[in-house]
Amino acid sequence: ELLTYGPFKNVQSLGRQHGPRRSTACHRVVDSMAAATDPCYLGFDFSTQQLKVIAVDEHLNVFHQNNVQFDSELPEYRTQGGVHIHSDRLTATSPVLMWVKALDSILEKMKNAGFDFSGVKALSGSGQQHGSVYWKTGACQVLKNLDPERHLHELLQGSFAVADSPVWMDSSTTEQCHNLQMAVGGAQRLADITGSRAYERFTGNQIAKISKTKPEHYQQTERISLVSSFACSLFLGNYADVDYSDGSGMNLMNIFTKQWAQQCLSATAPQLEGKLGTPVPSMAVLGPVSAYYVSRYGFPVDCKVVAFTGDNPGSLAGMRLQEGDIAVSLGTSDTVFLWIQDPKPTVEGHIFCNPVDCQAYMALICFKNGSLTRERIRNECAGGSWEVFSKALTSVPMGNHGNIGIYFDAMEITPPIVGVHRFNEENNKVAGFSEEVEIRALVEGQFLAKRVHAEKLGYKIIPGTRVLATGGASSNKDILQVLSDVFSAPVYTIDTANSACLGCAYRATHGVVAEKGVCFAEAIRKAPEAKLAVTPTPGADKVFEPLLKRYAELEDRVLKESLQ
Repeated sequence: ELLTYGPFKNVQSLGRQHGPRRSTACHRVVDSMAAATDPCYLGFDFSTQQLKVIAVDEHLNVFHQNNVQFDSELPEYRTQGGVHIHSDRLTATSPVLMWVKALDSILEKMKNAGFDFSGVKALSGSGQQHGSVYWKTGACQVLKNLDPERHLHELLQGSFAVADSPVWMDSSTTEQCHNLQMAVGGAQRLADITGSRAYERFTGNQIAKISKTKPEHYQQTERISLVSSFACSLFLGNYADVDYSDGSGMNLMNIFTKQWAQQCLSATAPQLEGKLGTPVPSMAVLGPVSAYYVSRYGFPVDCKVVAFTGDNPGSLAGMRLQEGDIAVSLGTSDTVFLWIQDPKPTVEGHIFCNPVDCQAYMALICFKNGSLTRERIRNECAGGSWEVFSKALTSVPMGNHGNIGIYFDAMEITPPIVGVHRFNEENNKVAGFSEEVEIRALVEGQFLAKRVHAEKLGYKIIPGTRVLATGGASSNKDILQVLSDVFSAPVYTIDTANSACLGCAYRATHGVVAEKGVCFAEAIRKAPEAKLAVTPTPGADKVFEPLLKRYAELEDRVLKESLQ
């Protein structure tokens, strides 16, 4: 489960190591600060290991970036990787006040660097998904009356009923997951309502555990926030509501009505609805920034606070996905982001409300067997050389003469299968392939799996569909050609460094004009475009349409055999 969010948790290093460098405004950090009168927008990201901020000007050029590393810059909290792993090796938490102090630190850093806050027209942000914060009764009054002469972490010291917040790495709530699914009629029924089956890290199951194991702390709780809405509350000087998109990762919200699901609330904890507030659109302006920031840092009194969201939805905004697009991160694990209009929840993957279009949805699927499997086949069949690997890949025609391979070195997440399974054109199992056919079977098989499972969740290729590729293998054009052919769509390469943070700066820009009916794509039309890498080989669709059906049938066959 930790791998589900892996490729987008450390996007900065991933982009720098492997992503193609582009001379675009997105990556051109202007040294001089914007003039005081120039409007700008801020995007924050409260991620697992650090707090980051990006400032963009009205042309969407990045002109300031900053960060606070939790472990090294706030050592008093004694975190490792931003978290505390407890003795049971299942419970994972982070100190809430560490996040608060990080905000103090990053704003001071910006101020010391000469950043002029008077031009900030709007701000938004994201938080690591699923984590929860428990505000103590009376905390709202504290938020509304912050003393600008003092630091936030001093002012809010006594404001939390639970000092250590459960985070996405926690896997201690198996019992609560079982109870929730039983209460609503099973895993598929829960997915039909909330977009996902019960997951240990999802917020509802964490709330259920705290209600049961720390009833006095739960009773003292006035409001429960996600990490995103908690961070938004700090800027708003009031409790910020949970947005639709991040709210989809709780196992508590009906993703179709965008309201709390009463069945789920009742099965989770008593008096829960009153502690959650009301879900709001992800592009909603929740109010002006708190007077605390106006007095202490010089923010304008009319600076707008746009609802914060989760880091994965923030990344969708940063990657500028549009209807019909799919983003594929080719890393240690391969992660697929989808923009979909007609979702079909399953017990595999996740459906969230779309953070930039209230009428649409996004999906997330993780495949554990990514680059490590590609590297093993490269070592075994190409002498460890990517050049030899590419030559072998292109020496076999697309479709691989009807040969199909399923390569799951480790137990896969989607679907839960392990082992290598090879089939010839008659669908008979075979012991092995030639080196060239093996390489082609691996690459085609991995991309066939991605399209098969994307379509199971409701994804449809439409005119104008783009595949956005990132991660280590996105620098290999021959691999990208297979990706393009399997999806019958052009492949573009993108650098996802700080994509959630950048996406929230874009979302702040959009939030200012969203109420006038301006769509996200129109609001950020000046932002840099992805770079076209390859287009589908003529005739690819006719080759891969029958292979997609065969792959799905063979994967189902292997799954059934594994369960016998």
